[in-house]
Amino acid sequence: MERLVVIGNGMAGIGCVEQILKHATPFDITIFGDETHANYNRILLSSVLAGEKVADEIILNDLDWYQRHGIKLHLGVRITAIDPVLKIVAGDDGSITPFDKLILATGSSPLIPPIEGVKRDGVFVFRTLQDTHSLLQRARPGLKTAVIGGGLLGLEAARGLQVRGCDVTVIHLMDTLMERQLDATGGAFLKAQIEALGTKVLLGRSTAAILGNGKVQGIAFKDGSNLDAELVVIAAGIRPNAELAKQAGLQVNRGIVVNDHMETSHPNIFAVGECVEHRGVCYGLVAPLLEQGKVLAATITGNRGAGFESSVPAAKLKIMGVEVFSAGSWDEKTPGCEAVRFEDPALGLYKKLTLREGRLAGFILVGDTADSPRYLDWLRSGKDLSQLRRHLLFPPPAEDAGIGIAKMADSETVCGCMGVTKGSIIESIHQNGVCTLAQLKETTRASTGCGSCTALCQQLLKSVVPEFEEEAKTVLCKCVPFAENTLKEMIRGQQLSSVGEVLEIYGNGVGCEVCKPALSYLLDVVSCGDYKEDRSARFINDRVHANIQKDGTFSVVPRMRGGVTTADELRRIADAADKYNVRMVKVTGSQRIDLLGVKKSDLPSIWADLGMPSGQAYTKGVRMVKTCVGTEFCRFGVQDSTAAGIELERRLENLFTPHKVKMGVVGCPRNCAEATVKDIGLIGQEGSWQVVVGGAAGKHVRKADLLITVETTEKALQAAAIFFQYYREQANYLERTYDFVERVGIEKVRKETVYAQDSEKQLLLERLRKSKALSRDAWLERDIPFTPTQFVQIEPIGRHLQ
Repeated sequence: MERLVVIGNGMAGIGCVEQILKHATPFDITIFGDETHANYNRILLSSVLAGEKVADEIILNDLDWYQRHGIKLHLGVRITAIDPVLKIVAGDDGSITPFDKLILATGSSPLIPPIEGVKRDGVFVFRTLQDTHSLLQRARPGLKTAVIGGGLLGLEAARGLQVRGCDVTVIHLMDTLMERQLDATGGAFLKAQIEALGTKVLLGRSTAAILGNGKVQGIAFKDGSNLDAELVVIAAGIRPNAELAKQAGLQVNRGIVVNDHMETSHPNIFAVGECVEHRGVCYGLVAPLLEQGKVLAATITGNRGAGFESSVPAAKLKIMGVEVFSAGSWDEKTPGCEAVRFEDPALGLYKKLTLREGRLAGFILVGDTADSPRYLDWLRSGKDLSQLRRHLLFPPPAEDAGIGIAKMADSETVCGCMGVTKGSIIESIHQNGVCTLAQLKETTRASTGCGSCTALCQQLLKSVVPEFEEEAKTVLCKCVPFAENTLKEMIRGQQLSSVGEVLEIYGNGVGCEVCKPALSYLLDVVSCGDYKEDRSARFINDRVHANIQKDGTFSVVPRMRGGVTTADELRRIADAADKYNVRMVKVTGSQRIDLLGVKKSDLPSIWADLGMPSGQAYTKGVRMVKTCVGTEFCRFGVQDSTAAGIELERRLENLFTPHKVKMGVVGCPRNCAEATVKDIGLIGQEGSWQVVVGGAAGKHVRKADLLITVETTEKALQAAAIFFQYYREQANYLERTYDFVERVGIEKVRKETVYAQDSEKQLLLERLRKSKALSRDAWLERDIPFTPTQFVQIEPIGRHLQ
């Protein structure tokens, strides 16, 4: 068996090994990686920096993968020398490893400009997972941070640090951000959108020195100006790691020179990735590097086919949430070229097509890249566009919604980050039974990079999988035009702590009655209750902790856990009813006593006299747990439903939820407390409990779905709590459990709650515990009045007209 040694454990090298394994050619494979981590998705480092992902979530090939394929992996070992004659490589750990064939996938290193002070404490680069961890240790809200470099890497670093709360300034030598991909107008659009997100941008600035006495204190520019800084990130470009190949006597220019089949100047040594120079070009984007890996895999396994060809230069990226696509030659100053443009600064949209002799020569898209497949097709085919001039920027609606997908060849790339083609996606759908976007990401890695191809992937799924339905992505409100999941990430990443902060940074600064209560809830669930409450963001019921009635009076419902009360509580309720002239005392369907007709000004006093917890009958939260008498008195009871219901209510009360939550616990399947039509229900059986979720008994009657069957009361309570927290975190605001379960599907709910790994379940319970620890009873732990007018009674307007 031939010995194959791979120097480099990054995306290009391991992508090539994956292709080699598909050819089923026997190799004894040894891989050296100078990092201490398994192969990970470098594109997502900014997501780790921003707190949107953790390191484990970006691993592409875990250690089990290497073991399954019999690969010897040496992590943290740097190869220091190659002997092409003896066919050995030497490691810095003293090892000597022989090879028959050698693949160099040594990648690239950050380019450090000749700036005085780059060795000071507080100067970092942003290239590896270790770099990311180092930055995370330093990042904190308000930290004055300078990022030197306005290319893709610099902007991604700036985004991550800005989301962490740092005060970030991007410094770029050129007058245009990402000048290799964008013209001056496109760069200006990108700059405007980045600055709108809170990152400052300085263009045309050349850094002379990094100032400080040991630690970074600022930056000095060559024009004589300075900038205060406590942290500096240098992201000024990359250079191929070709020194090892040069020392071994291989042909090296800027990178390791290879031919179309990725062969170097030595017959048994090959190269792939960012360290490579092919036809005078070094590539930095992942897609062409993965294509190189496919070509090399075919070459090295004896299946030599078509070589690697330089294609139309195209960059499809997502920078700080802004989609950018650039391809071809877009400079209209080139002789014989003309430009067609569309600009909308308010929407942040910029489109530019450059034509030469009626054919597309290049294009730039900023803010919306949905038309990129159509433009790429025109660019590559050289189609005469003379008859389409009216529809170049905005084509007429297609009668066939799938025509765009149909026009794409199977070999055409859908995901530029990971180099995934249309054909490979369709093949995965059929061979692996893929029917969701999540499954597609898992099997092909499409849409796991910048995410700009997500819409195209969804269109493919919709075209191939009949039952596929694209997930709705509605914005919360025009005041803050982002989806709820996006807002959660913004709140979590930037550690925002108030409704006002969210509206000031991402909204119109004011908000309305639609978005403010929703934002208040999102802050509560993301922070586990640790946030600054804005009373104006609450509904009237939540502001006064009682349920307003049509005549302007209020309903007061004390909490009676499980519907169980005492003689003392009943006496206090009766005394309060007399003292405050309560117009009606009503036993509710929830096994509670409702005092109706209480004046707003009397609310604090009646709570004090009652001395009972709030039943939260006024809020989007835990309303009650209805129980039957269970085993203690009922001759049919097989489980102690009363004790279980009281404990369930204790564990979850005083917590906010997307909508009101009603629960029921019954001691036998006779279902006297209607557990099967509650948001969460526990149904006692001989020797077990059934936990059901998503029931409804209002305008829409729905029998709850069975979540799980467990043997003990504690396991039933825990399963209910896990679902409860999952609903809090995943449901849309004002979405009841029955709508949520139907939308998500009970199978997915089970998979991500009671059937999830123990570590995931414990994380849900831990976040619930934190929220519970910070929760408070609005009646017993009140700070009254919160505002001078909180409990001032205002007579309804109509009363003066009677």
